[in-house]
Amino acid sequence: MNILVLCTGNSARSILLEAILTRLGAPHGIKAWSAGSHPAGRVHPQALALLAVKDYPTGDLRSKSWDEFAIPGAPQMDMVITVCSSAAGETCPLWPGTPLRAHWGVDDPAALPEAAQSAGFAATYARLAARAEALCALDLRDVKRAKLAAELNRIGVI
Repeated sequence: MNILVLCTGNSARSILLEAILTRLGAPHGIKAWSAGSHPAGRVHPQALALLAVKDYPTGDLRSKSWDEFAIPGAPQMDMVITVCSSAAGETCPLWPGTPLRAHWGVDDPAALPEAAQSAGFAATYARLAARAEALCALDLRDVKRAKLAAELNRIGVI
């Protein structure tokens, strides 16, 4: 199962979920990538610091355009998860094609005042990790598309 995590800037939330899904999903046949419709060009330092403290490899994480996943030879996506927060008035990018789509919106911890960012990143990580764990607990081999879509929506409010 190939999963693309999208957000506008691809510098914080989508990077976190890419790393979490890559670690938790590997035993379940999940491979994750992240991208942005308007990438920031760098991963937020707080995201990298948090992942490093939690012993995630960070060397390959980078802010990238979703264009990389729309070219011939790019991995075919089975699922696209957006993590932008519609409550904050952000516009979530749309992905063409027929992969399953889910919206797991979380507020952007990078938008917090600098003094609150560390706690904000930790809270965002915890929420995304809980959602990733719920996804990995599903039997992705035997679930029908409509049921999986419903489960993805349910997970998006955890």
